[in-house]
Amino acid sequence: MAAKHGERFEKLVDAIRPRVTECRVRDVADRRARGEIFWLVDVREESEFAAARIPGAVHLGKGVIERDIEVRIPDPATPIVLYCGGGYRSVLAAHNLQQMGYNQVISMDGGFRGWKEAGLPVDQTPVG
Repeated sequence: MAAKHGERFEKLVDAIRPRVTECRVRDVADRRARGEIFWLVDVREESEFAAARIPGAVHLGKGVIERDIEVRIPDPATPIVLYCGGGYRSVLAAHNLQQMGYNQVISMDGGFRGWKEAGLPVDQTPVG
């Protein structure tokens, strides 16, 4: 079941969404199947990432991504796909990265929930 978000949070995301490039879950799966090279970044909380994630994703949580992105992915022209639980937090993170000069950042609409609902592989291997 999708999380119910607060009205002001949804208004904030809806205001930013038109300024962010988004893609569907299937687009990301297809890009991977074609062997395209891009960073897949999970912006959920550390506990969410530890429980389950898209195989091959790296974790840069929404709370620290702006602080840590330049160390992990220093080239702002690097293709990046962000995802969260359903596609809200990743929109906010994508917007902030764009403000930092990252020009190939995309938010995956539907997030991890959409990935699972599409029957795509999930990694539940313990982290750490």
